[in-house]
Amino acid sequence: MLHAMTCTAVTLSEVPDQLTSRLHVLTVTPFYPTAADDAAGCFVAEPLATTAEFGVKNTVVAVRPLHRSMSSARSAGDKVHWRTFFSIPGNVGLPSSGSLLSASLFSYIQCLHRRERIDVIHAHAPLPCGRAAELLSTRLGIPFVVTVHGLDAFCTRQVRGYPGRWCERISRNVYENASQVICVSERVREQVLAGAPRAHTSVVYNGVDAGKFAADKDRDEGHSAILSVGNLIPSKGHELLLKAFAAIAHRYPAVQLDIIGEGCERRRLQGIAAESGLQHRVRFLGRQSRTQVADAMRRCTLFALPSEYEGLGCVYLEAMSSGKPVIGCRGQGIAEIIEHGRNGWLVMPNDFGALVNSLARLLSDSKLRAALGCEARKTIVETFSLEHQAKNLIRVYEECVA
Repeated sequence: MLHAMTCTAVTLSEVPDQLTSRLHVLTVTPFYPTAADDAAGCFVAEPLATTAEFGVKNTVVAVRPLHRSMSSARSAGDKVHWRTFFSIPGNVGLPSSGSLLSASLFSYIQCLHRRERIDVIHAHAPLPCGRAAELLSTRLGIPFVVTVHGLDAFCTRQVRGYPGRWCERISRNVYENASQVICVSERVREQVLAGAPRAHTSVVYNGVDAGKFAADKDRDEGHSAILSVGNLIPSKGHELLLKAFAAIAHRYPAVQLDIIGEGCERRRLQGIAAESGLQHRVRFLGRQSRTQVADAMRRCTLFALPSEYEGLGCVYLEAMSSGKPVIGCRGQGIAEIIEHGRNGWLVMPNDFGALVNSLARLLSDSKLRAALGCEARKTIVETFSLEHQAKNLIRVYEECVA
């Protein structure tokens, strides 16, 4: 079924505090925490736990291609069903992955639907899960929604050539046949509608566990660190951050740069730090648990991630929740939440001079850091908590089954 284009932004004030019905939502996702990495897919798992507190029954199917290693659930208490499916390795196999995943899941979901009626299928990303949800929806008569987490809405940046064009066609069909396309920012919604103008879209911003990511009023001011958290890939801007830090490091000899994350850029970035003579002041901390990330955010002086390709960026919100001044980039999803100079700081992507000046300004002015951090925390608590996100998701689900 195709929908005429409608654009709605869900607001918390529209959502009742007490739900009138118990929804059963089947989540199909390639992103979910594992025993080895509790941060992977936390942006899917944490809102699910909160929707359950509001009365939603959740069933989670976390999927992996057969050629990738299988991971167990994060803990014995997790109600998540791990499933593998056959897929051609590499990006060339992405276009057909949704159909193959649907075939793998059909019998299981058909039996589940007969036993415990499923009201909505919630898929994360158009491929493979969105395409699988579209096919399952057609066969089983269950409405589906799909969440788009990043700016590569049609997988054309990830997959080039003919396979990329195939991904684009499939993604467009998924979006235009979904009951709703949930976008994590207006910036993401723009990308979706540019290629799928008939899609029915809603913006539901990610939320933060404001208890886990809380300000530390007793932080030792003698410990000064710029913190960055993100995959070590070119678009995240770590090289720019390293070079900007090198430009001001002599002025702030007590400040270090902590980088949390893993990726293909790690060795090259370590080389840049060594060439700058900063190998002892730049710490590459690798992959960290959610608790370790929260602790690092409480300890740091400021947070910076000059990413040039970001749909929203949960780490910005988590740092804001921790009461820290945050440096992000204009033109990205986070610019919809950060008001420059009030609750955070914005620079243009790839603007070395602006980043250098911003780091120096914030490191030199403790009162400005405190004011920005206070407003940042207030912004999250009042508008971007997990509770806000959960209620907004529930409103989308209810609209689908109305």
